[in-house]
Amino acid sequence: MNSEPSPLSSFLRRLGWRKLVLLLVAVGLIAGISFIATRGGSKDTAAQNAAKPAARPALSVALITPQQEDWPRSVSANGNVAAWQEVQIGPEIGGQRIAEVLVNVGDAVKKGQLLARIASENVAADLEQARGALAEAEANAAEAAANATRARHLKDQGFYSAQQASQILTAEQTALARLASARARMGTEELRLAQTRVLAPDSGTISTRLATVGSLAQPGQELFRLVRGNRLEWRAEVTAAEIGRIQPGMHVSLALPGQDQARVEGKVRAVAPTIDAQTRNALVYVDLPAASPARAGMFARGEFDAGRAAALTLPQTAVLLRDGFSYVYRVAADNRVAQVKVGIGRRLGGRIEIVAGLDPATRVVAEGVGFLADGDLVRVVASPAR
Repeated sequence: MNSEPSPLSSFLRRLGWRKLVLLLVAVGLIAGISFIATRGGSKDTAAQNAAKPAARPALSVALITPQQEDWPRSVSANGNVAAWQEVQIGPEIGGQRIAEVLVNVGDAVKKGQLLARIASENVAADLEQARGALAEAEANAAEAAANATRARHLKDQGFYSAQQASQILTAEQTALARLASARARMGTEELRLAQTRVLAPDSGTISTRLATVGSLAQPGQELFRLVRGNRLEWRAEVTAAEIGRIQPGMHVSLALPGQDQARVEGKVRAVAPTIDAQTRNALVYVDLPAASPARAGMFARGEFDAGRAAALTLPQTAVLLRDGFSYVYRVAADNRVAQVKVGIGRRLGGRIEIVAGLDPATRVVAEGVGFLADGDLVRVVASPAR
C-alpha cells in the first residue's frame, strides 16, 4: 500500500530546490562581475602602457674605430745618478800629522796634482841617516875591493896563505852586500819622503774631503774622494721582462728632478749580465755628458729608445679608467653600449695604444665614456671631421 508524502516533507523538498537555485544564481552573478572587472582592468593597463613614454637615450655619441700607427717604442726605468768611478785617496805613510790641505770639495784637479802635504821632518832625518850609512858602506866596499885585488896578486907570490886570501875575498863580498843593503834603505827613505805628498791619481773633481790639518795620518785612511774624469752615469733598474730589449749604444732620455722638465741625453754603455734575485731587476749603465746638470746621487726617470713598432691606437677620450682597469664602450645593434675591458700600452700625444681585448674593426664610443654605464641606450651621431 503506497503512502503519500506528508506536507512537511514536501515543504522541505521545495525549500531545498530554492536554495540550490539561489546559490547557482549567486555564483553566476559573481562570475559576471569578475569578468567585467577583469576586462575593465585590462583596458586600463593597456591604456597606461600606451600612455607610458618610450626610453630616452642617455647620451648622443660618435663612433670611431682603432687606427694602426707606427709609433716609437721605448722602455721606461728609474735609477740613480752615480760617479762612473769614485777613487778613495789616502796616505801611504802612517804615524805623521797632516801639515797642509790644498784642495776642497768641488775643486777640479789634474793627475799628479798635490792635494795634501804630510809633515816630513822625521822622514827627512831618517833619509839623511840612510844617506850617511850608504856613504859609509860605499867606503867600506871600496876598501874591501882594493884589499881583494891586492890579495889576488900576492897570493901567487906566496905572501898570503890560501886561508888569508879567502878571508879577504869574503870581506869584499860582505862589504858589497852591506852596500846593497844601504842603497835599498836609502831608496826606502826616499820613497817615504815622496809619500808625504798626497797626489791626485787621475784628473777629476774632489767629491769628498775628510783631511784636516793637524790630524794623524794612517795608511788606508780616506782623506779625499775623487770622481775620475768628471764622468757620471745613470744606473737604471730594468725589469727582467724588458732587459732583453736593451742593447749597448741605445740612446736614453732622462728627466732630472727640479730642472724645469729639462732632459739629458745619454747612451747605454753596458748591461749587467745578472738579474737581482730579490727585485728581479737588472742594472743598465748609461753614460751621461760631462756638461749635463746631473749630479751624483740624483734620482731620475728615463726612457730607452728601442726603435719603432706598429700600434693599435685610440684617443684617450675613448678609454675609461675605472678601478685600476681600462675599458671602452662598444655599441650593439639596439644602440645599447657594452663595456669592454682592454689592455693599454704606450701613450703618445692624445692617443693611447690598445694591446689586448679589442678587435681592430670594432666601433667604439669616441668620447664622453665617463658618463656611460654598461647597457645604457645611446643615440649614434655622425663622427666629426678630423
